[in-house]
Amino acid sequence: MELQKITCDFNICKVSHIDQIDFTQEFVFLSKTSDEISLVCETKHTPPNITKSEPGWKALKVSGVLDFGMIGVIAKISNLLAKAEISIFVVSTYNTDYIFLKAEDFNKGVQVLIHNGYVIA
Repeated sequence: MELQKITCDFNICKVSHIDQIDFTQEFVFLSKTSDEISLVCETKHTPPNITKSEPGWKALKVSGVLDFGMIGVIAKISNLLAKAEISIFVVSTYNTDYIFLKAEDFNKGVQVLIHNGYVIA
């Protein structure tokens, strides 16, 4: 399986409302529940109305469009990274999955995945 490095830095945060989120940017992942509004965005595009923030993330994208019937894509990746003591944050879209790793663990995580047969572009 091929994964693609995303070159920008990311922030995972909570926001008080969506008014100040710049949806014109390339990467904007938004989730809303009755308890919170969560946002994953490029660090340089973090809106001013954050209530909590966890900066310092890098990302890998699973290349291609994944069929909803595919089983274990994230489980295999997360298992390998967990064994290497690397935590992840995952965002799934309709087409694919994005795996976020803390910046200080990113290169180690990439090496673990390459060593286990993943192609990283």
